[in-house]
Amino acid sequence: MKILLVGGTGTIGKRIAWRLQDKHEIITAGTKSGDVQFDMTTIRSIEELFEKIGKVDAIVIAAGGAPMAPVKDLSEEHFYQGFRSKMMGQINLALIGQKFLNSGGSITLTSGILAEDPIHMGAVLSTVNGAVNGFVIGAAGEMFQQGVRINVISPGIVEDSMDAIGGYFPGHNPVPMDKVVNAYIKSIEGIITGQIIKVY
Repeated sequence: MKILLVGGTGTIGKRIAWRLQDKHEIITAGTKSGDVQFDMTTIRSIEELFEKIGKVDAIVIAAGGAPMAPVKDLSEEHFYQGFRSKMMGQINLALIGQKFLNSGGSITLTSGILAEDPIHMGAVLSTVNGAVNGFVIGAAGEMFQQGVRINVISPGIVEDSMDAIGGYFPGHNPVPMDKVVNAYIKSIEGIITGQIIKVY
């Protein structure tokens, strides 16, 4: 398969690429790194990305972020930052990308544990992750009618992130990277659709 992997040089993305590279053609994309650079917060940049790489068999997104701050300090702009990046960035990649998928293609998005297991200063991420999950549930049926599968991976804090952000997740058990990557493989190479694949 020809696979577009957005965020392919990130913590999770590089592990996905490593697992897939011997079996599939991987095109990595990111803001400043990867085979192709683009801005996932801009529709025109997403369109140019697909115009450049052409048709693919799978789109995998392991990118997008949102700010962390105490609720008492949150403003509308904090939420819009998360909406533009992790929420609408992924949704727009799916909406535009579906037109560039070969028959039987798939889309895999990424949310996270904070949609249901909150942490201090994580309200924006909880909101955004929940919205991404909701989009997949809502869109899956119609996309399937067009021959497209869509799922979302919802991982807990991954082992490779513990040193950097583990302090924000007191009492959370780190998830082995192999287990997380297997969830993406299941979405890409399997037959399921409309699923929130939880890896906790």
